[in-house]
Amino acid sequence: MASSILCALLVALTLVVIGSTARGDDGANALTGFTLVPMTESRFIVEWPYNVPLDARYEFAGGVRRMWVYSTDKPFSRTLPGAARTETKINEVYRSGVWQFQGEVYVPAGTSGACIMQIFGAAPERQATTLMLHVYDGSLTFYHDLHRVLAENIYDRWLQLNVIHDVAARNVTVFVDGDLRLISGGHGAPGAPHFFKFGVYKQSHHHPSHLMESQWRNVQVFTKP
Repeated sequence: MASSILCALLVALTLVVIGSTARGDDGANALTGFTLVPMTESRFIVEWPYNVPLDARYEFAGGVRRMWVYSTDKPFSRTLPGAARTETKINEVYRSGVWQFQGEVYVPAGTSGACIMQIFGAAPERQATTLMLHVYDGSLTFYHDLHRVLAENIYDRWLQLNVIHDVAARNVTVFVDGDLRLISGGHGAPGAPHFFKFGVYKQSHHHPSHLMESQWRNVQVFTKP
């Protein structure tokens, strides 16, 4: 009897670790023990459609970064491929250790079909990212998988988002308002470069809205060896 219970627990744990959606406050201690990475404003690099001025897609006032984009917008570069976006790249490239992104996000009603946060970098794998968090019809999802919902009814309210990337363990953990919502395998070989991005980046899945917007405040980065 005891052995069968132990086997069931091991199977359940394995399912969580390989990337199922998790809920509750299990693992909340994972948010502790980090050191704040001091950053000046120059470390926040904005990318926006190349054919419009910055203030047509981005504003920073009262401690809030507001980014928006239209589905018909140009990419941020004439020479690099990619969909329409207005994103902020945190110019802190890391290749080892454990890193945590923290920020509060507000998504206005109507925004759909947009990535609002990502961990860029997955070399030498063919995909470009280790994590992407999308918004579809008011739900926050793991990439474009509508069966992997991390939070529902997120429109028109502030949420705190914490994302932890353990490079050596190749895993990513996501908390929403302090609750554990995802443990997933990461991408990229040890030593591969990674960095955080947030904003809005149009996705081709599930009928993206014409206007996409997210607002962010209190964005910070933490690390530990």
